Amino acid sequence: MREGRTVPCPLRERSRELPEVPAVEGDGVRITYRELDRLVSAAAQELEGRGLGDGCRVALRLRRGWRYVVLLLGVMRAGGVVCPVSTRLPLPGVRDALWRAGCRAVISDDARLLEGLEGVVRLRPEDLIAESGAAYAPAPLDIELDRPATVVFTSGSTGEPKAALHTCANHYLNAAGSNENITLAPGDRWMLSLPLYHVGGISILFKCLLSGATIALPEERAPLGREISRLGVTHASLVSTQLLRLLREDSAALGGLRAVLLGASAMPPSLISESVRRGIPVHTSYGLTEMASQVTSTPPGASREELSSSGRVLPHRELAVSGEGEILVRGGTLFAGYLKDGGVERPLDAEGWFHTRDLGHLDGRGYLHVSGRMDNRFVSGGENVQPEEIEEALCRMDGIEQALVVPVPDEEFGERPVAFVRGAGGPPAQELSRTLREVLPGFKVPDAFYPWPSGLPEGMKVDRGLFRRLARELRAGR
Repeated sequence: MREGRTVPCPLRERSRELPEVPAVEGDGVRITYRELDRLVSAAAQELEGRGLGDGCRVALRLRRGWRYVVLLLGVMRAGGVVCPVSTRLPLPGVRDALWRAGCRAVISDDARLLEGLEGVVRLRPEDLIAESGAAYAPAPLDIELDRPATVVFTSGSTGEPKAALHTCANHYLNAAGSNENITLAPGDRWMLSLPLYHVGGISILFKCLLSGATIALPEERAPLGREISRLGVTHASLVSTQLLRLLREDSAALGGLRAVLLGASAMPPSLISESVRRGIPVHTSYGLTEMASQVTSTPPGASREELSSSGRVLPHRELAVSGEGEILVRGGTLFAGYLKDGGVERPLDAEGWFHTRDLGHLDGRGYLHVSGRMDNRFVSGGENVQPEEIEEALCRMDGIEQALVVPVPDEEFGERPVAFVRGAGGPPAQELSRTLREVLPGFKVPDAFYPWPSGLPEGMKVDRGLFRRLARELRAGR
């Protein structure tokens, strides 16, 4: 696809071709494609009337639901740039995010938040959403692919979150390439099980809009299996915690699933094996915010061996592995850059590659195998230790559902690994250590095994910095 090209607006096209097909269902509503297009246009007109179109950055801080979908698309249609902000951020964090993203306005259903913000236009969803039963005959509409569309904050698992700017083309091509691998069509229902302040959640919207499928909205905190059955879900995107909970539910309700896309972080092998045994059609993948979500994925019907990888490169992307083992990416889904000091910084090398800081290799069939983060590697007694290698070995043991390894200071060796493990009835620490020594050299066997902390907030990725701080506290208190 050529740079600067326009394409027909996917939502407008679906509203003309499939006017009565449900675009959004759940959250107490059933909205057809024609109704969604009308709601989005009305929100866009309201925003333009307030001077919030044409490149203005507008923050959204809302609970997941149909209003969020309407307003996210409405900001884009008005020509603005959507900046989704996590609902987990406290007020000081929201202020910082708005400042770094250069937002002129914020839309939120949190009255306390709106009262505490200054210097930006403050709006409620009801200020922009007009529900009208008037006759509606939409005309064809094009979108400019190179126009800025969203600002998504990275996870910040290895440092301060960065504000990544995406274009319409990034989201459009991400969805188009994904839909070539995992078939999606009118009548299918993809569950919006990921937050819309993560790029994986936004990608679900675009995949459905391109294909005419339905965006299925589950109830907050409801059991996933129940919601999959209630909403007739055919497709879902899950992180490891969600998959674990789903496997604990009644599998009889999952017979209608045709694809479950797994992402955000490495999946414990035990979860993949149990999914295959239960007949859940999983797809492993590799992706990152800077590439608008997916880069690789396994195809339908992948073997257990193939599912141990992250799959092959999807259309509209390119991937290479450097001599040092670092994964490099580029292509039509590569972001426009990071917002920094009032401008946009695009950190690419001379050949246009983005250096992910992830480590991996491609096998003879082009399947990607991710081995960890360069930022996670540490040296213990002169030897390199990659925590993800130890975590994978732990997760292959019966009773271990999740593991995370971090370094702690050590007078003799500089740093030593310790592990946090989660699982019901897992082996005791002594047995874990003995089993690891059968598959790993001694310097990679953790000095201590701690139970998984309770009460931690769940996210798309594990906050290793938090675990490092906790490990040092536990170490110091022994």
